[in-house]
Amino acid sequence: MNNLLHYKGFVGSVAFSEKDGVFCGKIEGIKHLVNFEGENAKGLKKAFQDAVDEYLAYCATENIAPQKSYSGSLNIRISPEIHRRIAVLARQNGIFLNAFIKQALEQQVHLTK
Repeated sequence: MNNLLHYKGFVGSVAFSEKDGVFCGKIEGIKHLVNFEGENAKGLKKAFQDAVDEYLAYCATENIAPQKSYSGSLNIRISPEIHRRIAVLARQNGIFLNAFIKQALEQQVHLTK
């Protein structure tokens, strides 16, 4: 089951509100809170696309740069010991720490596809 919608580079979450009897979601990965809802899958998809278009129109009107759902920049918190160990491994492999972490993540994602 895929609980995500994709449109114009944005990602929307999907949930069902039993209380309200509707599907609902929000645009993920941006600082603004942009929600949408629909009574069925087709309505939810249309509401998501409308929400993205409205967000882009709002940004244009306000002359602000719209955020994309995921920028490619990620801050993580790890223990100092793990930080030290991966820094040593990166140095041993002759690459920068960022490149080492990127490779490790890409390998892990590839393995789980």
